[in-house]
Amino acid sequence: MIPARYAHIVFGFCLSGMMSLIVSGISMLRATEVWYGFFGLWMGAWLTSWAVAFPVVLFVAPLARRMVTRITVQR
Repeated sequence: MIPARYAHIVFGFCLSGMMSLIVSGISMLRATEVWYGFFGLWMGAWLTSWAVAFPVVLFVAPLARRMVTRITVQR
């Protein structure tokens, strides 16, 4: 198991993996409209997307949290 102090990194890893999987699949299907060999193309695109998305999520998440804090009402 992973210690709780790394929860934000594990969260970013999972979130970036799921989001990049979905977005790359939709993008690949719209761009290629290829059915034969689609899965292999998709996995290649996804891995590249994930390699970019993971560090971006770790960097952007704190900024997004600050933005949400500023635009929401604190009670």
